[in-house]
Amino acid sequence: MASITLGGTPVSTVGELPAKNTTAPNFTLTKVDLSEASLNDYKGAKVVMNIFPSVDTGTCAKSVRQFNEEAAELTNTKVLCISRDLPFAQQRFCGAEGIENVEMLSDFKTGAFGKAYGLEFASGGFSGLHSRCIVVLDSNGNVLHTEQVQETADEPNYKAALEALMDA
Repeated sequence: MASITLGGTPVSTVGELPAKNTTAPNFTLTKVDLSEASLNDYKGAKVVMNIFPSVDTGTCAKSVRQFNEEAAELTNTKVLCISRDLPFAQQRFCGAEGIENVEMLSDFKTGAFGKAYGLEFASGGFSGLHSRCIVVLDSNGNVLHTEQVQETADEPNYKAALEALMDA
């Protein structure tokens, strides 16, 4: 269980992020077209998972915009933006913002992704949503880098995530 803050108030998550140098847990998430995606779909590509509570908050939206910009420069890399938002809200946001270089995925059906990755809020006002995290995987699905942002309102360390990709 990780201890982080939400608006300065201590909250906890259901577990811990996957450890570095381990195989990332598989998942099934929903794309904006309501089809399903699993981690196996991205085998052979490096993966950056930008995970956040809701695209309808300022910091979450900013992280999607930032990774969208960065993703345009990356080769053999998929950037997955994951939340519990409905796929319709994710699609609306991307259309309004011109987001084209990242893939939006939703954990709205079961929340199993948030639980398997240990990042679901277990307490506080966002209980049941995903905490702000970054998980970087190599092309074999092994964890290279993780970050759980200590204060949910803060942005992740984009540079550290991108540097982890360079070492893969």
